[in-house]
Amino acid sequence: MNIKFIGLKDELKNGLSVLADYLGVTLGDGGYEFTVTQKGGCNLVVTLENKKGTIVYAEKSHFFRAFGLAVEHISYGEESFKIEEEPQFEMNGPMFDVAQGNAAFNVKTLKQVIKQLSLMGLNTLMLYAEDTFEVKEQPYFGYMRARYSEEEMRELDDYAYDLGIEMIPCIQTLAHMPDTLRWHCFYNIRDYEECLLVGKPETYKFVRDIITAASRPFRTKKIHIGMDEAWKLGRGKYIDNYGYKPANEIMQIHLAKVMEIVDDLGLEPMMWDDMFFRTVGNKKYYQPDIVFPQETLDMVPKNMGCIYWDYYKITQEEYENIIPVHFQLTDNVIFAGGIWTWIGYSLCWSKTKISTECALNACKKKGVKKVFMTTWGDNGTECLLTTTLIGCQLYAEHGFAKEIDYDKFAKRFKFICGANVEDFALLERLDRTPDMANIVDSSRYNPSKYLMWQDILTGLADNNIEGVELDAHYAKLAEDMKAAIGRNGQYDNVLEFSYHAANVLAKKSQMGLRLTAAYKAGDKAALKNFAEVELPELIERVNALWECHRTNWFKIYKAFGWDIMDMRYASLVGRIRSAIIEVNQYLNGEMERIEELEETRLPLNGKPGPINYMNFYGKIVSPSRIAPEA
Repeated sequence: MNIKFIGLKDELKNGLSVLADYLGVTLGDGGYEFTVTQKGGCNLVVTLENKKGTIVYAEKSHFFRAFGLAVEHISYGEESFKIEEEPQFEMNGPMFDVAQGNAAFNVKTLKQVIKQLSLMGLNTLMLYAEDTFEVKEQPYFGYMRARYSEEEMRELDDYAYDLGIEMIPCIQTLAHMPDTLRWHCFYNIRDYEECLLVGKPETYKFVRDIITAASRPFRTKKIHIGMDEAWKLGRGKYIDNYGYKPANEIMQIHLAKVMEIVDDLGLEPMMWDDMFFRTVGNKKYYQPDIVFPQETLDMVPKNMGCIYWDYYKITQEEYENIIPVHFQLTDNVIFAGGIWTWIGYSLCWSKTKISTECALNACKKKGVKKVFMTTWGDNGTECLLTTTLIGCQLYAEHGFAKEIDYDKFAKRFKFICGANVEDFALLERLDRTPDMANIVDSSRYNPSKYLMWQDILTGLADNNIEGVELDAHYAKLAEDMKAAIGRNGQYDNVLEFSYHAANVLAKKSQMGLRLTAAYKAGDKAALKNFAEVELPELIERVNALWECHRTNWFKIYKAFGWDIMDMRYASLVGRIRSAIIEVNQYLNGEMERIEELEETRLPLNGKPGPINYMNFYGKIVSPSRIAPEA
């Protein structure tokens, strides 16, 4: 496909060349011809008739979306068309967590993702980096973690800029810093295990260092300074040094100090705003009946963007009720939703879809013009982060229509990413098991994670899953996922990885129950079959999953962080081998009984039925501490 552009501004040429190469388009004479016009505040318009067309756009990101739309419709064989879209948001794009789950996209992957975000028409990208960026004055900051060098960040910023995307540094300047504050050299500025010590001069030397380092590689003056969820603020070393003060007073002191640094560096800050809600004594997340006292309103810096983060609600009314409360704090309200990939091996597509639909419709109705989507990596990042691109596409389509067209969304996702929405929807079945048929919101239920990591001999979830047809569920899912491999382009690896996860669970999910039942029934033939056939086959399946996961990790992410997953898989295989040894020792008389299988299985935490949010590895694998402070 040849395309020539007339009236193309120089600032578009580098990005257009990159995207043309990605789409297999030749730029030049001999094919289609588009006249390009930029108009401030206009709708995005793409037309074609007799191989001559027009593109009208307001900002760089709109042009690149328009280019993608033109190529997409031409590729469908359309000889004439007119597409007009009304941009809904000033700011729209993803925030990828590259800190908490140990998984940080490598530069090559990020460049691929940036190309796709550009074709979607998104204009913002943040990398949530608690400690995963270089601070030359602080050598232990991000030490042996997947941190980005200043040169890598600058390279990414240049690449994103050419493609119409503003990269914004996203860090923490109060809490959420356990991986930093673990080092002894930071103990003097530590309040408690993940929060900085407010009021100490050394703390603000450190904060200045990290804000300076985080902002220096980027063109933008914007910076996300974090400051959420400092739940125990002032109750650690602070109270020993300075005595008791209410958390809101401490927060006010700290925010003022951080703002001195931000203002001195000429930056434009934004922060999570949940801590402002805590100042009124509300111990829950956002509540719609709050009226802020003047002292809280006075805490909010005049140039601060306040970020309302919420990926939980599943009715538009709930979002509409709380958005006006945020506007009490500032006119500069930013909404952050979520792509649900952080509770195990799967993408929770239904929760992502409904929460996004409700939230963004509410934002459009209530005048929120800046949005972004979070992609957290809590407790391990088993789910491949490239899965989140479907959520980015969802936000993009909401960003250019008052009401989303899901057929158009599916076609755009296929065109840009090469993947099928219906196949990505399969991923949810890793966690949507038969016992959850009547649960409307399954986003906090993650059997793929606890069934994968729980111990064969001491399965803490065994009582809760008794009587559920899990083996059959996962066997059918593995079959369906295997069939989807080969029709999802560059994202076939997501389906292949998920196939291996389902294949392990088809053998493992109920094996602990079946092994215990055979033992208690005195069925030595069945136990012999477990030791000689079933458990060795399970090891083979786990090893195949490990190899697939490892291959994907080193293709997608930086190497640092894989050690955590390596240890989990090695531990899993080791415990299966121990189960084989114990069963054999019992069968040959070396062991009078298998103590773990003698124990009566109790419902986890005294609650029978599906388990709500069992997401901490250390609490899944054993009731004992896996390390003194883990």
